[in-house]
Amino acid sequence: MRFVIPVKCMRASRDMRRAGRKRAKARLPPPYGRVAETVAAIELEMKRIGLWQRDPLPPEAFAVADAFGAQTMTYAQWLQFVLVPRTPEIIAARGEFTDRGGFATMGVRNFDGMEEAEPLIALLGELDRLVQH
Repeated sequence: MRFVIPVKCMRASRDMRRAGRKRAKARLPPPYGRVAETVAAIELEMKRIGLWQRDPLPPEAFAVADAFGAQTMTYAQWLQFVLVPRTPEIIAARGEFTDRGGFATMGVRNFDGMEEAEPLIALLGELDRLVQH
């Protein structure tokens, strides 16, 4: 016995799927206050474990805009010189953060074997959750 689905039902199902995709694309704004608190905690943790550097990076380190500054700076430098100063600007403009996240993944890759970096990686994971909401 074959089941035949009326065309009208197929269209309604298709329209419901499309509406669901549109709702999924319309993201809620991130919890800006919690993002700011988490980034401030990241800065404090980096200072506590000695990953915060005193000297600024040369301007050429910012010339390449690749993921996490991988070609011209370390991940810790990217956190310090890009993420931490850029976050208040995004919050002030009520802007969007990347929905890709990956902060904790990069933390694990870059701070592997550093037990003292585990709290930092946990904070990066929290930041991932907040911006991906």
